[in-house]
Amino acid sequence: MGDPRRLKPKYEPPKKLWSKERIEEEKKLVEEYGLRSMHELWVMQKELKRVRREARKYLSAGEKGKAVGGIMISKCLRLGYAKEGVTLEGLLALGIRDILERRLETRVVKRGLAKSMRQSRQLIAHGFIAVKGRKMSSPSYIVPVSEEGTITYFKPINLEAPVMAQRTARKEEAGTPEEAAPAAVEAAAEEKPAEAAS
Repeated sequence: MGDPRRLKPKYEPPKKLWSKERIEEEKKLVEEYGLRSMHELWVMQKELKRVRREARKYLSAGEKGKAVGGIMISKCLRLGYAKEGVTLEGLLALGIRDILERRLETRVVKRGLAKSMRQSRQLIAHGFIAVKGRKMSSPSYIVPVSEEGTITYFKPINLEAPVMAQRTARKEEAGTPEEAAPAAVEAAAEEKPAEAAS
């Protein structure tokens, strides 16, 4: 049977785990890009570190490295991390947002197939999104530039949920909760003095 396969860790936790500035910055990114947890962000950061590490390696090898580095540049262009005309030095300037912008859940929102990151993630997880006609269930899938135009619905869906429309109609009939709350507070205040007097 042999020993069980050892999986490599998909992310590297930060060196300063309890840095307040880093935590606040990462929380903003997690909320902005609809990530499930910090771990998902750390996975994307590891991908960014890998790109930068490869670029530094090719730059340090001189002219020979620059010639081989063209493969790395073409890969970054294919995945959409960088724009046309980028050099190896330009890859060192890439940021975490350049990587996060290429995730499937982000591209679904950018193409107008979902109204928010949360909705986009839910649509992908429930099998409503397809890339090149293939159902995708991973929100973290990095969408190559060539596949971006092929992101569509896998099966028909109406985002204007009739259940929500019915709830809204009922609230309008009964009055909004903000209007009902002060009335309830006033009624309770009138009852208490009457009880105290008796």
